[in-house]
This record gives sequence, structure tokens and C-alpha cells, in this order.
Amino acid sequence: MIPSTTTAVYFSATGTNKRNVEAIAEEFAADFKTIDLTRFDSAKEEQYFSRDELVIIGAPVYSGRIYCGAAERFHTLHGDQTPCLITVTYGNRHYDDALLELKDLMTQQGFRVITGAALIGEHTYGDIQKGRPNNQDLEETARFAERIREKLASDDVSEPVIPGKHPYRDGGNGGGFRPLTGDSCNRCHLCEKECPLGAIHEDCITIDGNRCIACFRCIRICPVGAKNMNTPEYTDFARDFSNKLAVKRENEYF
Repeated sequence: MIPSTTTAVYFSATGTNKRNVEAIAEEFAADFKTIDLTRFDSAKEEQYFSRDELVIIGAPVYSGRIYCGAAERFHTLHGDQTPCLITVTYGNRHYDDALLELKDLMTQQGFRVITGAALIGEHTYGDIQKGRPNNQDLEETARFAERIREKLASDDVSEPVIPGKHPYRDGGNGGGFRPLTGDSCNRCHLCEKECPLGAIHEDCITIDGNRCIACFRCIRICPVGAKNMNTPEYTDFARDFSNKLAVKRENEYF
């Protein structure tokens, strides 16, 4: 089967999921479509896909599960036995049940999961897997996508065996850190607009601790470096966490 259209769908707070998913989509179509479900206001419309399309899904891993907010937004996607390639991106600890959870979810939504991948990305916290995915990662993932494209063309695609366990482990929630705002903040409102959970007040400083998931998107995108985690508590945690996860994992394809 040659897909009539290819669509890349992702929740990507810091951009790693986006890079991984788009590296795959490029191997199927130069003019692939994208659905970015990261922003708080992005998941309003229901999306429907036919069985001659291809959908590539990218979700972040939070403590061995799909981030629960991403999973909720994926419920707006509906397939008709639509071929689906699933990926999860994680920062070196482990993806545990996340890829299986994503397979179950997309199957429930009417998709036919044809393959999956657990891909490395730079961890949100500390100094873990810096620069990942790098060019070598993206080339490896592109070669994986090329193999899947050839199998699709020959209709030689069986259901993959995806690792994970039922019931899923606990996880999927955000971290406990809450970004700070420095004096350099110029109230540009970029953080407020881009926050995945709408946790940042219009004053650009106040953060709703019940909404914030500590994805640090606001820190990554702040144009003047006002958003930060410059506290002794975080510095100590990040150092210890980086040491704990110093042994690098590699991408896995199924």
C-alpha cells in the first residue's frame, strides 16, 4: 500500500518528539502534513483518517508511561483501520509501558499499528543525552522508516510485538518542579501562549502549580532567558539525576 497522505502527529513540549516524528514522515512524503497537539488550545477538533492514509504518532514518556495530557489529546484522532506508526521519546531512564500504552490507545481509536519505535531525546532535566536526537539518530530513524515504507509497498506488514506489561505501571504525570521568572522578563507572553497546559498567567510570572507539568517548555523558548530553574534544590537534583542516568541507551525499533 502506498499511502495517499502522510500525517505526523505529536505532542512535543521541547521539540524532541517533533524532530523524531518528522524524520520518519519525510521518508514517506515530502509534503507530509503535521498536527501539533502541544499547545493548550491545539486539541479542539476531531480528526478522521481513512484506511489509505498513514499516520505517524509521537508521544513523550513520563515515568514509563505516555504523558497523560498527550494521551487525552490523542483521543481526538479517529482511524478506519488506518495504518499507524507509533513512537515514544524518552530521556534515557526507560520507556517501560509507554509504547504498549500508545499501541493500545491508537488501536482503540481505530488505527492499525504496523510498527513502533522507542527513541532517545535529550532529557528535560539535568545533563542527560545532550543533543539527542543527533544527526546519527535521525539517519538511523530514517533508515528504519525506509524499511517500513518498502514493507507497506509490498503489503508485507504484520502486527509488531511491542514490549510492555498489563496493567501499566504508575506514571504519566508531570514533574514537581515549577519554573521561576527572572527580572529580565519583558512580558512578551510567548510562554503564556505556548504553555501546553495553560498554566502561565497573563502576567507571565504566576504559574498554576496544579496545572504545570514541569516540561520546561517555557524555559526552552523564553527569548530573554527569564524563565529558569536556578535554585540549589534543582541544581542538586539535576546533578544527581544526571549521574544516575549516565549510561546511555540507544533507539529501539519494532
